[in-house]
Amino acid sequence: MESSNIIASLGAGSGINMAQLAADLSAAQFQSRVDRWTAKNEDLEQRISAASTLKNALTTLSSSLGDRVRTGDLASTPKVANSAVASASTPTGTFGRGSYALEVTQLAKRQVLAGPAVTSASDVVGAGTLTIRFGTVGAAFTADATRAPLNITIPSGSTLTDISGVINSAGQGVSAYIAQTLDGPRLVIKGPEGANSGFVVEATETAGEEGLAALAWEPVAGDATRKLEGAQDALFKLDGLAMSSATNETSQIAPGLKLNLTGTNIGNPTQVSFASPGASIQTAMGDLVGALNEIAGALKQATMPEVGELRGDPGARALKQSFARLAGGVVMPTADANAPRTLADLGLKTGRDGTFTLDTARLSASLARDPEGVAAMFTIGLFGVYSTVDKLARDAASTGNPGSLAGSIARYERLSKAAEEQAADLTEQQEALRVQMVARFARSEGNIAASQSTLTFLQQQIDAWNGSNN
Repeated sequence: MESSNIIASLGAGSGINMAQLAADLSAAQFQSRVDRWTAKNEDLEQRISAASTLKNALTTLSSSLGDRVRTGDLASTPKVANSAVASASTPTGTFGRGSYALEVTQLAKRQVLAGPAVTSASDVVGAGTLTIRFGTVGAAFTADATRAPLNITIPSGSTLTDISGVINSAGQGVSAYIAQTLDGPRLVIKGPEGANSGFVVEATETAGEEGLAALAWEPVAGDATRKLEGAQDALFKLDGLAMSSATNETSQIAPGLKLNLTGTNIGNPTQVSFASPGASIQTAMGDLVGALNEIAGALKQATMPEVGELRGDPGARALKQSFARLAGGVVMPTADANAPRTLADLGLKTGRDGTFTLDTARLSASLARDPEGVAAMFTIGLFGVYSTVDKLARDAASTGNPGSLAGSIARYERLSKAAEEQAADLTEQQEALRVQMVARFARSEGNIAASQSTLTFLQQQIDAWNGSNN
C-alpha cells in the first residue's frame, strides 16, 4: 500500500487518528533532545552577539579616534597665513608645534626645451637613439655623475608624435608633447624640477634614416632660443634660515612640517602656525572616558557569573585584563623622562569596579607643564593614545588568536554550525520514527478493521437467527 493510502486508511477501523498519534509520539520521543539543542543554540547566539558587540565597539572607538587625530580636532595640521605662498602638512607619525616665519624667494622649475618646427607632426623624422643627460645647465653643461642617462630608442619610421609617446613612457620625470606653433609643430620636452635636473639631448642616428640630430641640444653650440625655461631649485627662508628644495614639495623642514610652495613673497614673510590642541585634548579625553565606560559596562554585564553571556570566555577575560592595565601602561616609551608617558598622565583613572574616570586636575597640570608632550601623544604613529586604543581593537579582532574576542566568535560559530547539523540529524531521526510508526499503526489498523468485519458478520448472523426463531 502506498504511503498516502496508508495514511488515509489510518483510523478507518479504530476511529483513532493514527497519523496524528504517530506524529505526536515521535515528537515526544525527541522532545528532550530538541529542547537541549534549542537551549544550546540560543546560548551560542547570545555569546556570539555579546562578543561581536564588544569587538565592534572597540573597532568603532579606534576608527573614531583615528579620524580625529588624522583630520579632526586633534590633527596636528599647520596653516599658512598667506595661502598663495604655500600650503603645509604634517608627515604621518610626526607632531608639529609653534609657529614659523616663511619667505619664499624662488619656486622650483623644470627645464623646458623645444625642438625645431616641422611641416607636419606625422612626417617621418628619423630613427636611432635619443640620450638625455641630467645635470646643471648654465653657459655650459655639468653632468650629474650620480644619475644615469636616459636612453630612448626611436624605431624606424617614427614621427614627432611617435617620439613624444616614446619619451612619455620612458620615465625619470621626463615628459613631452607636440606644440602647434605659428611656424609648425614642435616637440617640447620637460625635465624634472630642480637645478640639478637640467638636461642636454644627444642623438645617435640610424644610417639611412637620419633626422634625429635636429632634436639634439646642448647649451654651448645649441640654439639658446630653444631653451624656453631653465631648471632651478626652490629657495626659501624659515625663520630667516636659508633653505632649498629640488621640488616645490619639500621634505620635512621642521618638526611636523612639510610645505608645498605655490608662490613667492620676497620681503614679506608669512606665518606658518600650529593650533594649540589643549582644549581639544580635554574634550577628547572626556569622550574617550565615556566610550571606554560604555564598553566596560557591557563587558561587566556579559561576564557576570552564571548569567553573563561571556562568563568564562577567554576573549572577554583578556579584554578585562587590558582595561585594568590601560591607565598605567606606558604608551609613549620614546618620550623624554619628564614628559607624559601614560594615559594616567592624561588624567585617566581606573576604579576598583572597572569603570573609568577623568582626573581633570592631573590632565590640566600635564597640559600646563608640557603641552607639546601631551599633544605629541595624539598622533598617528607607533606610539600614543590612538595606537594604544587601535591595538586593543586589533587584538580583539584577531581571528588568529583563540584568546581574543574574534577567536571566541569563531569558536562559537563553529559550535553553532555543529549544533545545526545535530538538529538536522534529530529531524531526520524523528521523521524516520514517525514513518515507522505510521507503517506499524497501518498494520494494526488493518487487523482491527478485519476483526470489526468479522464481528459485524457474526452480529448479522445472530440477528438473522433471532429473527427466524420469532
